[in-house]
Amino acid sequence: MRPVRFSALAWEFRGPVSLEIHTRALPSAVKDGMMRPMPRAPYAQPAPAELKALALLFNQGRFEDAARRASELAAITPDCAFCWKALGAALLALGRGAEAEPACARAAALLPSDPQTHLSHGVALRACGREDDAEDALRRALALKPDFAEALSNLGNLLHAQKRHVEAESAHRRAVELCPGNALMHANLGAALTALDRREEAEAACRQAVALAPASAQVHNNLGTALNAQHRYAEAEACFRQALALRPAYPEALNNLGNALHELGRLREAEDCFRAGLAARPNDAQTLSNLGNTLHTLGRLAESQAAYRRALALDPHAAATRGNLLFVLSHDPACAPEDYLAEARRYGREASRAVQAPYADWPCAGDGAKPRPLRAGFVSGDLRNHPVGHFLEAWLPLVDPAELELVAYPTTTEEDALTARLRPSFAAWTPIAARTDAEAAARIRQDGAHVLIDLSGHTAGNRLEIFAHRPAPVQASWLGYFASTGIEQMDFLLADETGAPASEAARYTETLLRLPETRLCCAPPREALDVAPLPALAKQADQAGQVTFGCFQNMAKIGGEVLALWAQILAALPGARLRVQNRQLDDPAVAADLLRRLARLGVDPSRAVLCGGMDRADYLAAHAEVDIILDTFPYPGGTTTCEALWMGVPTLALTGSGLLGRQGACLLSAAGLPEWVAHSPAEYAAKAVAFASDLSALDGLRQGLRGRVAASPLFDAALFARRFTEAVREMWRLRRAATRR
Repeated sequence: MRPVRFSALAWEFRGPVSLEIHTRALPSAVKDGMMRPMPRAPYAQPAPAELKALALLFNQGRFEDAARRASELAAITPDCAFCWKALGAALLALGRGAEAEPACARAAALLPSDPQTHLSHGVALRACGREDDAEDALRRALALKPDFAEALSNLGNLLHAQKRHVEAESAHRRAVELCPGNALMHANLGAALTALDRREEAEAACRQAVALAPASAQVHNNLGTALNAQHRYAEAEACFRQALALRPAYPEALNNLGNALHELGRLREAEDCFRAGLAARPNDAQTLSNLGNTLHTLGRLAESQAAYRRALALDPHAAATRGNLLFVLSHDPACAPEDYLAEARRYGREASRAVQAPYADWPCAGDGAKPRPLRAGFVSGDLRNHPVGHFLEAWLPLVDPAELELVAYPTTTEEDALTARLRPSFAAWTPIAARTDAEAAARIRQDGAHVLIDLSGHTAGNRLEIFAHRPAPVQASWLGYFASTGIEQMDFLLADETGAPASEAARYTETLLRLPETRLCCAPPREALDVAPLPALAKQADQAGQVTFGCFQNMAKIGGEVLALWAQILAALPGARLRVQNRQLDDPAVAADLLRRLARLGVDPSRAVLCGGMDRADYLAAHAEVDIILDTFPYPGGTTTCEALWMGVPTLALTGSGLLGRQGACLLSAAGLPEWVAHSPAEYAAKAVAFASDLSALDGLRQGLRGRVAASPLFDAALFARRFTEAVREMWRLRRAATRR
């Protein structure tokens, strides 16, 4: 099962502060509202000529000079509102929001009826991280001037950052109505619409921004971000490059271009973009996190972790970055279990810190010990063509609705043909992509979910923070992640005895609940062809007996220890070949690096066949070219193993520790192939050589393998539907028993 990490995209929000520092606003007699006479001003006011000179410096864009002069005048005449207002405006224009805040606060105190002083104060407060105070200041500005477009735009940006996307859209839309010719306001509306998954509307808003300001780097950047959200990465790349042509070393565009290149499989170029962005802005936590994503995809786990940790030092409350770090640690052989658990607990504390008061009572709590039916909610971003979807498809329709009512809470609006097949199995389908964590939690609690199940863990599209609100009396993690979530309010983790023996229970913050045969049930691939003949026997006479070992895992799973063991196997079988296929190998630099790594281990490059990404049908058909799958470790295959078995290709797995490290053993044991599980590297190599040396036995296994696994618990959908229902009821029983004590 291939989890996908988060990619943070950088919108640039500049709802203009639009501070009016003009000579026309200066009073000859104090009467225009820019400067008010104080009842008992102990200080003289600056001469009008001095104020005009100060305004001129600002309007000429000489913000350093304006700030210096405003500071001098304010020191002499501390009751001069205009001086404080000009000082705050100049510092904001210089990007020094934290320094601007005291000046803006003083101006707002002296001019309580001036909406612009409250606007600038709100912008400065946000720069200081005081978001609640910033919102209050912006709303004061709007109370004084309801049609203040700049205040609406800045308020929308603040609400967007707080994931209050519905409110953000409303503020941005009103700003656009008031200033239809303002390109940046259209661009910011596009950002809010993208967050609401209204992608076509978002693109239209951003294209309007480009039409209004074609020479603005920012609007091209925001259009690219809207296209990235639609997975139109090549078009997005063109937008980001246009933004960089207009503004070289533009940090947001470099960050976003790196994300687009990552998705296009051009990983080394993506890395270069992120590093260029960091050269322009060294302490940008978002770019560091995205660099960590790319380094992870390249399989450079230690460098990836270092990038995430640097990002967290700058932004310790970034849940996505902390989750990404956990995801990498979960399959890094250098990470000790206790170190992972400590980091997971840290994540859980952060999630709890953000929740003021988790729910302690629920509408469904009084339904009795054995409610019929029990309502189970699934929270997932992967109810589609994704490993999670494939592990749900077979058995969901076989759940007895009189026993278990299923409710879906998809975290994205992305849907496909698999979504359409899954959807009828759910009594309700409630997307929560546009809802904040608190709003989603309130809805789930209102729906009366008895048991709420997370299917994502620390992978893309997860909404683990919802579980910190405890919207259901029983909460569990299952399927999409293979380690502890760290969420303090997560009660259970569903596993099986092979994957999570009692001896390893201390590795999890959750209580382990084991399904009897297997924690996973796979659906037969719809696109599958007939099982092909064994390639080693089908070759021409001069190639007969040349076994082809295969691997379909991504590069992040193919570490140095894996390659070293594969090289040992190839050395023992001089006629054998290795076929590696994954999307990252579309990048010529990644493919060349893999060949170099193999060559350093003594493997002639001519013995390695490297293939890039393929569509699903071609990927399944490619099993006709492979005799034996060599699984990766400590991060083994999931869906790939099940599908290889269905295509008649056995997988050799090396069992490790933890739920993830034991996944290969879980699948092969459930499929009735425990002899294909090795318990040490030496046994792995020996088994590979032995299996490859007995082509008659390998051919016999291949021809009967589909029927064999079809009859096993791994593909027995009816059995798994019953087991899952029993597990949900057991969690409900255990939780109620615990609360009564």
